Amino acid sequence: TATGLFFAYAVLNGINLSTYFIIYDLGAAGLSFALKAAAHGHVTIVTKGAIEECNTNYAQGGICSVTYAPDTFEKHIRDTLICGAGKCDEKAVELVVRRAPELIADLIAWGTRFDKTPDGRFELNREGGHSEHRILHHEDLTGAEIERALVQSVREHPNITVLERHFAIDLLTQHHLGEFVTRHTRGLASFGAYVLNLDTNEIETMLAKFTVVATGGIARFVLPMCRHAKAMTENMEFIQFHPTTLYNPGEKPNFLITEAMRGFGAILRLPDGKEFMDKYHPMKSLAPRDVVARAIYREMTKRGSDFVYLDVTHKDPEAVKSHFPNTYDKCRSIGIDITKDWIPVTPAAHYCCGGVKVDTNGETSVKRLYALGETSCTGLHGANRLASNSLIEAVVYADQAARHTAPLLDKVDFQ
Repeated sequence: TATGLFFAYAVLNGINLSTYFIIYDLGAAGLSFALKAAAHGHVTIVTKGAIEECNTNYAQGGICSVTYAPDTFEKHIRDTLICGAGKCDEKAVELVVRRAPELIADLIAWGTRFDKTPDGRFELNREGGHSEHRILHHEDLTGAEIERALVQSVREHPNITVLERHFAIDLLTQHHLGEFVTRHTRGLASFGAYVLNLDTNEIETMLAKFTVVATGGIARFVLPMCRHAKAMTENMEFIQFHPTTLYNPGEKPNFLITEAMRGFGAILRLPDGKEFMDKYHPMKSLAPRDVVARAIYREMTKRGSDFVYLDVTHKDPEAVKSHFPNTYDKCRSIGIDITKDWIPVTPAAHYCCGGVKVDTNGETSVKRLYALGETSCTGLHGANRLASNSLIEAVVYADQAARHTAPLLDKVDFQ
């Protein structure tokens, strides 16, 4: 078998087969999978930079979950399907929405701190496309807080090895044994990866029973690497634009102004002060992202301007600073006091709704190769992601993958 041939190859070449799982890069998906999988076998995390460097760190708004009435699973499912413009996989939507509360509990158990009201209830935000308040958050730095808790838990886990400054350059399949393979090859499977050690400039062969790719969206090298391994991709044409990024010429990438600010009551305005979203959607400034982004673009095009304004000056200044300290500090650094000044905003490319096609266990079309987080296409988002659905998708599918791989460990005869 191919597994046996790879085992023989490893023995002859002195390769260490001690890892059961290899995770390429991290974030909420990779780290939470590592913590779940480490209960069943040794996990090796490969990351090209420091463990803290990932897209999760930049997620400001929050993470979705039905928490209190009057919200319901049915409402969250409906909001997701509407935003997905008819392109969602309903099984994926049902799975993520219904499993969200228990995965939120896991994040809290790992040390994530979500903001609460004085009476001890979670303080829930509302964002574009949501019919209810269901966004758990930590100020406007939710991703960084989740990442902090997960990184700390991973560093303390005795069954997880983190290889920083390592870069996966190719996924191992039967192709590396000299077999001609296509995406239709029966039994096509993953056996690990070739990994470049950036400190020694040497390529290391790392075999693993299961390989997980969790590198974020449209990674410059990872998607071609997965395609080279003959994994199927899907919905790559669906690139979501964030409607409100800070207009600050010369700064790239753009700083995101969280949608939670519009949920807090901020209003989109033209340079003359007029509101305009009522022309485009009954939810006005809280319409789904694609609607808001297109509306802003149309208004900018009509006037030949580079931005519109987001106005939160009518809200209590101390409440604004308390809810959005990161945004407040960033804007002050370029001379904008958001409690007194309108914020110039413009849409920007933000998220890939497509990726490496996976099933409800996070497994790709290549056996034992899993894709999680924005790298994957689960079908949850359809053509347009509902705000703050990405982080919960990441941890739900990480749990699905960990549950799926655990009983299969003894069936893969690498050791």
